[in-house]
Amino acid sequence: MKKIKILIGSLIIAILMTGCTSKKNQNNVTIVGSTAMQPMIEMAAEEYQHHSKIRITVQGGGSGTGLSQVQAGAVAVGNSDIFAQQQPGIKAEKLQDNKVAVVGIAPVVNKKVGIDNLSMEQLKGIFTGKYTNWKQVGGKNQKIIVINRAQGSGTRKAFESDVLKGESAIRAQEQDSSGTVQKMIAATPGSISYLAFPYLNKDVQKLSIDNVKPNAKNVENNDWKIWAYEHMYTKKKVDKKVKKFIDYIYTKEVQQNLVKTLGYITIHDMKVQKDENGNIEKIQR
Repeated sequence: MKKIKILIGSLIIAILMTGCTSKKNQNNVTIVGSTAMQPMIEMAAEEYQHHSKIRITVQGGGSGTGLSQVQAGAVAVGNSDIFAQQQPGIKAEKLQDNKVAVVGIAPVVNKKVGIDNLSMEQLKGIFTGKYTNWKQVGGKNQKIIVINRAQGSGTRKAFESDVLKGESAIRAQEQDSSGTVQKMIAATPGSISYLAFPYLNKDVQKLSIDNVKPNAKNVENNDWKIWAYEHMYTKKKVDKKVKKFIDYIYTKEVQQNLVKTLGYITIHDMKVQKDENGNIEKIQR
């Protein structure tokens, strides 16, 4: 009898624990994808959790991962620097696109390269292999070391769409995250890559293009040509707690403070808009 009571007690505890775990999981939101978006979403989640019972987990992995994971139902939100229509294997019509910000993307070089401006044609020539030495584009006699992002990177897709215009990049070493690229450019003589504006810092040299500086004002009117939307993709039927968090991202508190402070461009300041084919048109207000 004593053994039966122990077994029944253990069973009751197990059932109660399962219920608690299930309830706990219901309050969790997992967001995966773009590393370019990660700093913004992490900080927004941290602030949001101060006045919410929802626990938000934000992870990187790249835009391709974010899109495939949200499509599969493995996560609540897939962060992406590209439109779902641009990613092979993704059924965009089954996903809800939430454009929550804009991010500029700038070419960066090791600070000892000795240049701070390239033409768009020179930049394209470097990444397609036309130029292999910095002296060919106004720098010192030094081999050009290209560091690219991995194939699943939305930052890479955005950069190649705006710069290479359908041509293929040369084979080069590839890195999975923006943070790693930043560190490698700082440490590798002769290197060049590209970073989202929030990852630009004093350890790398950002480049102007055709004497246009990479800054928010120039992105807003498309004088700076390399930029992308920051998308938070969900299923068409979205959970209320997820919708509330995305709505929070759109608030003035986040858009005018957090978004700008971290180096992104608020969606409300854009003077132009871009579609999945790269077509630009002015926004009529």
